[in-house]
Amino acid sequence: MPSVFLQGRPVDAYPPLAPEARCGSVRRIVEAGEGVLHKPCRDVTEFGPDLAALIDDMFLTMYIADGCGLAANQIGVDLRLFVYDCPDDDGVRHVGHVVNPVLEQLDAADRRLLDEGEGCLSVPGAVMDVPRPDRAVVRGFDKDGAPLVVEGTGYFARCLAHETDHCDGQVYLDRLSRRERKDALRQVADRRDEVFARRAARTAALSG
Repeated sequence: MPSVFLQGRPVDAYPPLAPEARCGSVRRIVEAGEGVLHKPCRDVTEFGPDLAALIDDMFLTMYIADGCGLAANQIGVDLRLFVYDCPDDDGVRHVGHVVNPVLEQLDAADRRLLDEGEGCLSVPGAVMDVPRPDRAVVRGFDKDGAPLVVEGTGYFARCLAHETDHCDGQVYLDRLSRRERKDALRQVADRRDEVFARRAARTAALSG
């Protein structure tokens, strides 16, 4: 099995950070409660240098925040788009971006639910158990408008579902009970400063 898949396809080698990040600028990550996170995003209709530059910014911002995925609305941009750099449960690394993602509805026989820990860069510091299927298939396009299909299992499947949720205007808090949501928000209150200190340190490290 290849150790890295880029845009859903195996590659022989890949650098520690996606090359796009070298061209990007760090953006502010919006937090749960801000309007752009809680409404469905618009489809991308224009493919070109502006979209490519946005993807560059998203990769760098994701790495600064030590995330494995980031949707455009998490940096305040109302477009259906996400980037990812995420391992699956077998240690295989998956890197890429998906424009106008659609999560396939899989038959129950083809998947099982895993109730495991999940976090979100827009809910800084909180980790809660969220049931997600152990397999996910996302269809969409790349930054040049070419169709693509990305399939994941385990933790990477969770990432694909989580980021597609963002494009649909959902955060993982929406999948929790009221009591669980309060617990998550308490975690944010306790850990937010620590999370932002780590992001500042990574910004300095990656800028050095």
